[in-house]
Amino acid sequence: MKVVPIFIYFGIFLSSLFSVEVQAQEAFESSVSALPTLPAALSDDSQYVLGSGDRLHLSFFNVPEYDGEKQILVDGSVNLPLIGKLSIAGLTLEAAKQRLEFSYSNYLRTPLISIDLVAPRPIKVGVSGEVNRPGAYEISLTDGSNEWPTVVDAIQLSGGITDQANVRHVEIHRFQASPDEQVIQIDFWDVLTTGNIQNDITLRHGDAIYVPTAATLTPEELTQLSAANFSPDSIRVTVVGEVPNPGAVNVPPNAPLNQALLAAGGFDPRRARTDEVELVRLNPDGTVSQRKIAVGFDQGINEDGNPSLRNNDVVLVGRSASTALADDVGGALAPLGVILSPIRLLLNLLD
Repeated sequence: MKVVPIFIYFGIFLSSLFSVEVQAQEAFESSVSALPTLPAALSDDSQYVLGSGDRLHLSFFNVPEYDGEKQILVDGSVNLPLIGKLSIAGLTLEAAKQRLEFSYSNYLRTPLISIDLVAPRPIKVGVSGEVNRPGAYEISLTDGSNEWPTVVDAIQLSGGITDQANVRHVEIHRFQASPDEQVIQIDFWDVLTTGNIQNDITLRHGDAIYVPTAATLTPEELTQLSAANFSPDSIRVTVVGEVPNPGAVNVPPNAPLNQALLAAGGFDPRRARTDEVELVRLNPDGTVSQRKIAVGFDQGINEDGNPSLRNNDVVLVGRSASTALADDVGGALAPLGVILSPIRLLLNLLD
């Protein structure tokens, strides 16, 4: 009978233990991968920085009683079993995982921890430049949404671009995962012409979006921009004077002067001066400009006879010469009518 050395049995025993542990680890990783995750745009981004308000799901290998959801508190920490509070704000998911595993190395033989971002905190971004309502905005990821907020979302929140926007050189200033500022340039004109949505990047907390001013835009470019989803739905223009329906009208962004006149009912055929109107505009620097424009309904968009309008423009439609004369004469004769009215009443009584 052959005697098998005891170390061979011991090796087989260790091998079986290792095999069991590997199988358990594979089962653990499989269960973690089955957890609900955020859209790929976020989950694949290793640069996401954790902060107060983020909700996480922690999974501990071989210690399922420690599993569960944790929310990062105002001070940037999470409350954990055994070790209490641990600060993880300002770290990426991978860095937070390493910190947790290091902290648990004093308590667990082989700390293997998985961290999943279940619900991110609302992100705050700034929007400036050629947008209708520049300022700071808070964007939340809607429950059940399959998309992460993008630059277009932020521009839409800020009222859309103005007619002076240079969408070819939109800038994103980002302070993430490093002390240096990162400047990302986006060409939204490429999005309009080719439909390439890769330029519409996802936002991160603290991003600053800047839309510069365009030097010149052709009428064709203005028309194309006005139809873009990052332009406002409409602008408000006031038409006053000799038109059938004076007052405020809503027209598409970059709409030509002719369109606003037609929205107000066109010229009053009996009283309006039809060859010329006056355009009053409040400029960004607070000044007011006024200029007379020779109207022609057969003209396309052009700066001289049919300019594109801006929000809060005022169009003044004056009186024709004959109307002005008739109004002046009527006004001059009005006092005489007051004097003659009693005489006419007396004669009517005597009749």
